Amino acid sequence: MKNWKEIIGQSTLRYIDHSQEKTFQEKKYTALTSFAVDDALAISVSNRTSPSAIRLWVHEKTIVLGIPDARLPFLEEGIPFLAEQGYHVVVRNSGGLAVALDGGVLNISLVIPGVGELSIYDCYEAMVRLIEYMLRDLTTDIKAYEIVGSYCPGDFDLSIDGKKFAGISQRRVKDGAAVQIYLDVEGNSKERAAVIRDFYALAKKETETKFVYPTVEPDVMGSLSELLGVHLTVEDMKKRVYAALQDICEEIVTTPFSNTELDTFEKRYIQMIKRNETVAETQRLEKNNSAEK
Repeated sequence: MKNWKEIIGQSTLRYIDHSQEKTFQEKKYTALTSFAVDDALAISVSNRTSPSAIRLWVHEKTIVLGIPDARLPFLEEGIPFLAEQGYHVVVRNSGGLAVALDGGVLNISLVIPGVGELSIYDCYEAMVRLIEYMLRDLTTDIKAYEIVGSYCPGDFDLSIDGKKFAGISQRRVKDGAAVQIYLDVEGNSKERAAVIRDFYALAKKETETKFVYPTVEPDVMGSLSELLGVHLTVEDMKKRVYAALQDICEEIVTTPFSNTELDTFEKRYIQMIKRNETVAETQRLEKNNSAEK
């Protein structure tokens, strides 16, 4: 297994801060846009036309569903509920299940090449070690294992004292990978978890399904601010990301998107729209029904 610094600490690393973007290519900057951007970057690093990249992104009140979530038997009841709570809903193209995003959640995408020689475990482990390094002055108690009762549970849930504050997913395109983590930095984690709990209660009910969906227990979730007893903001965490990269990389660049990358983004964006057609149609019908009431 490669050392995590060997995976992330390339001689040149591309740093992209999209955490305050409102538009991209004249499109509203939503989570749907973000997943298309990561695909474009993964293809660039795969083709070796871009160095490895770290991208930071934040989206207001969004529920990102996993592919299995889109198959829930009563999805048409669950999505309107999320809309009523003020959440935009998208279905992502990477692994995992539903997660809640808002202004207190920082997402980090690590986009790296050479995944033909790197296991999925290697890529997850690199992200875990990066987060540990970023927070090394505040805690040495971060653990990586599945937190039962959390939303989007997985072997690489990050927790402190049994409370989950982050989850990792991975998307591989050609010889590139986008390793994506959400960091619950600040805000009310339990409220976010309760929304997803109630979504599953409506979208699954008591129906038996082949896929096992989580029974969400809000008390097993927490923000870094809460778990560390330190007031942390998304801006604080962004500074920690950059400082960590300065320590492990020889050069950090902020190269703009090339025309080829923008063309790739457009194609991937269309694919994301098609993936989300079912969700979008459900949202549209609900708006029409609300307008008629």
